[in-house]
Amino acid sequence: MALDPADFTKCFKDSGILVVVKCQKENSALKECLTAYYNDPAFHEECKMEYLKEREEFRKTGIPTKKRLRKLPTSM
Repeated sequence: MALDPADFTKCFKDSGILVVVKCQKENSALKECLTAYYNDPAFHEECKMEYLKEREEFRKTGIPTKKRLRKLPTSM
């Protein structure tokens, strides 16, 4: 089953507290999609390389990625 994020979001917003009961089909599709990524060795390798690159930059600069990428305010 293909996951359309808009379907999951709509069901989640429309169901309120009954989301667990009413959105079982959408939730199953989401789990299926996430499991596919979790078991994909290429995706795992891509995430590992991204992490190692960020770690290397942190060790060089001492600045976490979030702070490094944060934009300066336009009015100083």
